[in-house]
Amino acid sequence: MKKILYASLVRSMMYAMVCTKPNIAYVVRVVSRFMRNPDKEHWSMIKWILRYLKGTSNMCLLFSSGKLLLEGYTNLDMSANVDTSRSTSGYVMTYAGGVVSWQSRLLKVMALSTTEAKYTAAVEAGKEIIWMKEFIGELGI
Repeated sequence: MKKILYASLVRSMMYAMVCTKPNIAYVVRVVSRFMRNPDKEHWSMIKWILRYLKGTSNMCLLFSSGKLLLEGYTNLDMSANVDTSRSTSGYVMTYAGGVVSWQSRLLKVMALSTTEAKYTAAVEAGKEIIWMKEFIGELGI
């Protein structure tokens, strides 16, 4: 039953992440790796995330009425995964000050240098912002 409750909580956090809380994407990805065999450390991480969600329940995504500007930000954690030595990259796209797209994932290949890893992360973010720009253009904005 503990595994079922753990998996159910992780799925609920994924829903919150997709709908309203993109800032928990990384930690939800980490705890989701242990859905088959969670231990006490993983349960304490789940409790920490739940406390964070409860403490920030009055916060929300906000779109400003100012400039309709599409912006993208990317970052990389070189060799973050100790099991596979792969890097974690991520990006956030904002439009009019509100987050509209985000991603946090392990790179598909193991980079041999920080330059290669940063280039790979920047390419992924670049593809997304180009797609977003074209999509916004098709909407006539």
